[in-house]
Amino acid sequence: MNTRNIAFYISWLLLLCITPIQAATFTATVDRTQLNAGESVELILESDDTAQFIAPDLAPLTPFFELLSSKQINRFSSVAGAQRPITQWILMLLPKQTGFVIIPPLTLGKLQSTPINLYIKELKEPPIAQLEPVYIDTQLDQEWVYVQAQVVLTLRIYHAIPLFADSNLTPLLIDNARVEQLGKPRTFEQHINGVRHGVIEIDYAIFPQQSGLLEIPAQTFSATLAGHDPHSLTPFKASPGQRIQVKSARIPLPVKNIPSSYPADAVWLPAKHVNLEQSWTHSLDTPITAGSAITRLLTLRVEGLPSSQLPTLPLSASNAYKVYVDKPSFSHQYTEQGLFSSRDERQAFVFETTGQHTLAEIQLPWWNTHTDQLEYAKLAEQPLLVTAQVLGPNTDILKPTDTLLTTPVLDIYPLRFWQALSVFFAILSFIGFSLWWRARHQPAVLVSSSGPSPRNLQDDLKRACLSNDPNSTRQALDAWARQHPESLVDMAARDSTLSEALDALNSALYSENYSDWQGQDLWQAIRQLSFEVPVSTSSEDQLPPLYPP
Repeated sequence: MNTRNIAFYISWLLLLCITPIQAATFTATVDRTQLNAGESVELILESDDTAQFIAPDLAPLTPFFELLSSKQINRFSSVAGAQRPITQWILMLLPKQTGFVIIPPLTLGKLQSTPINLYIKELKEPPIAQLEPVYIDTQLDQEWVYVQAQVVLTLRIYHAIPLFADSNLTPLLIDNARVEQLGKPRTFEQHINGVRHGVIEIDYAIFPQQSGLLEIPAQTFSATLAGHDPHSLTPFKASPGQRIQVKSARIPLPVKNIPSSYPADAVWLPAKHVNLEQSWTHSLDTPITAGSAITRLLTLRVEGLPSSQLPTLPLSASNAYKVYVDKPSFSHQYTEQGLFSSRDERQAFVFETTGQHTLAEIQLPWWNTHTDQLEYAKLAEQPLLVTAQVLGPNTDILKPTDTLLTTPVLDIYPLRFWQALSVFFAILSFIGFSLWWRARHQPAVLVSSSGPSPRNLQDDLKRACLSNDPNSTRQALDAWARQHPESLVDMAARDSTLSEALDALNSALYSENYSDWQGQDLWQAIRQLSFEVPVSTSSEDQLPPLYPP
């Protein structure tokens, strides 16, 4: 057994010792839970079970949904520094009914996903057919808003003709207002008057910073039309490559000032929902020892505000204890309904006197933008019982020998574990040092390369070019170029034919349809390349032989 095999087996044993065993999972998620009738929803099924080579059973979806499209993606995910394979099935579903619809549990072998509740809103009035193949629809979730409160703008781009992937939307910039895009754009399909439209939906959370009339400016969407589908029922015609540009409407938004009934000395907190809760590191069912510290975690969760607008929580003060406050931590989450933010604060209490103590009630005023009234988030008074430290009857007569005899009995098992672990790593270090010492005294040998030869790499490149596969050609081209002292950029700089062929390959790779790419020109350019091999004419430049006769 050589040195490399010994090192491999040692590494394998270490991985078995430190790698946790995780059960396989099978999950189901959707891009949104509320949609209008005629709109599609994206269902993502994900599994990390490497033992399954089957597809999920989609039969339970048939009574409730129409399957428009599906695709499978295999990738790797990094968890705790370890790579594990992940398989995704992305399904585009069209609900067959309105109201509350449940995506039933789906099975993958012995695994099962959890059900998902959807709400499909029925449109009271059918949408009017548009005269343009691409148009924009914008909606606000409310007609007016308070200053610094949240209003959600939904922008939808409808297109009855396929578009290339070069579409662009100008950013939403509003004076005297803060704008947050709520996640990534969502894409789905919607049938309007019998015509299937692709929809790109983008949500924004807008927070006006001053009262008055706020104007939401128009946004410009530009894209390249991919042409008319002959099987589509759309009446619009378009030639491939035609550039189109549309604009959204300008929307006036009235912004109201802070209500006069709101407390003047309180921080203005307009939100849809506010929740204040606490948790303790020490169980309050048992008394607290004087001189010891207990920690309270205060969590403030707010719907409809960014984390930067969350106020500082009031601090209890008393002569009976001292309070130490850590730096608060903030987090936020983007949803279809808007922005969810939270503020976590840790407070450490050290009681100096015994007896019954009470932490004061916490009241946080906030304005409910849904009911348009003042409310309070409250934490009730917290009673705490603090007792003196209890000393054992034999505490002052313990001898040093008694302490030495009792301490190892309590820590014997952790001590044995760390001793065994230290011995294991000591043996491992000794083996590694021995292998290094042995390898250091071995004579130098010529290691033959086990990689592919330049001839094989060139044959692979030829096959990829002649098969007109741009992805395989790109991989084979990179492997072939690494065998030469010149880079592809240097080769293309001195050969215009190769430069044009590489531009054609890159255009095919970064376009939506690359089935028309032909690799014959690239292969001919590669064959015509010439490489200069430097030859040393001086004997002084040559290295002496490793083992001279």
